[in-house]
Amino acid sequence: MTHAPAAAVALPTSDADPFAAEHLAQPEPLHQQLRQAGPVVHLTRYNVYALARYREVHAALVDWQAFQSAAGVGLANFRHEKPWRPPSLLLEADPPHHDAPRRVLREILAPPALRQLRATWQTAAEELVDTVLADRGSQFDAFTDLASAFPLRVFPDAVGLGPEGRDNLLPYGNMAFNAFGPANDLVKADADRAADLSAWVNAQCAREALSEDGFGSRIWAAADRGDLTHTQAPLVVRSLLTAGVDTTVHGLAATLYAFATHPDQWQRLRERPESARVAFDEAVRWQSPVQTFFRTATTDVTIAGALIPEGTKILMFLGAANRDPARWLDADRFDLARDPSGHVGFGMGIHQCVGQHVARLEAEALLTALARRVERIELTGEPRRHLNNTLRSWAALPVTVRPAS
Repeated sequence: MTHAPAAAVALPTSDADPFAAEHLAQPEPLHQQLRQAGPVVHLTRYNVYALARYREVHAALVDWQAFQSAAGVGLANFRHEKPWRPPSLLLEADPPHHDAPRRVLREILAPPALRQLRATWQTAAEELVDTVLADRGSQFDAFTDLASAFPLRVFPDAVGLGPEGRDNLLPYGNMAFNAFGPANDLVKADADRAADLSAWVNAQCAREALSEDGFGSRIWAAADRGDLTHTQAPLVVRSLLTAGVDTTVHGLAATLYAFATHPDQWQRLRERPESARVAFDEAVRWQSPVQTFFRTATTDVTIAGALIPEGTKILMFLGAANRDPARWLDADRFDLARDPSGHVGFGMGIHQCVGQHVARLEAEALLTALARRVERIELTGEPRRHLNNTLRSWAALPVTVRPAS
């Protein structure tokens, strides 16, 4: 990958719509087509350049100078279009504007803070699993009763949100991640709730709405110290709420789906509960809750001989990169014996998800609690997807479990 123009090669093209329902529901066939077509594919429908191989996706993610986020990580180009809400100071900003918010969040979410949460979250996970098994019995919806319920219980507590209105968090995240795609029917379906959801979330980011002992109040304290401006503080809280719920919920659902369809791997987890974090990362690689993100070329860039003109959008297929057979042996298999480190499910480089260790801690707590109590987990019906322009998300995951004796 070079920043200087070079003799351009003929680019493969595709008129496929990656945001069409059939591709959002089952993206692997399109991913395979794009990987096989070449390192760069011109998507004519949107006039964007697609990267679906691991090597090129990874390189673009770490090269923030040539592939900027500040023009938006969605299809909309902020150079020419007004964002629908103030841009994220983490996702949609580059240095130097990105530096202070990320530094503050990195300190707040550092290992000492997470160690303080470990015991509380483990207890909460055990209580939730016990309640589900007692109230629902051996059959329940693993998406609603576990993957959604646990993050919505513990993460808003950690941020410092009150108990009211938490059911707005998933719809708001769904709307925010939909907005990274084109203005299709999925975006239009959110239109009637957009103002109310945005107003509710913005209200939760105010200092007075947050408890004194949570992540949110620490963000405001950083503003008091001058590490952030007081204008930036609520936007950083908003970024935490936007990115910290939906991705974890759907990552947990992917993990439970993986175990329900790979019983041998569930037994491996039960035998080695210390592998819970590896299991979560492997599920994030295998199912990639965040499927795509865009970047914008800051200059003419040559990738594998293909010239990407300055100012054009690049669509990075994180899910496709995470199943690239050139990078991963038996890439389509969920396998706890694999080392999944290096996957791009949390991004890479300076924009890599700052809250990924929070998500891993939530997963470790829930999976450990479940593995102690459940001998077997299997599907009892067809799982249902909830379509989203960016997220590989879920609507239902019906399972039957056999309690451990």
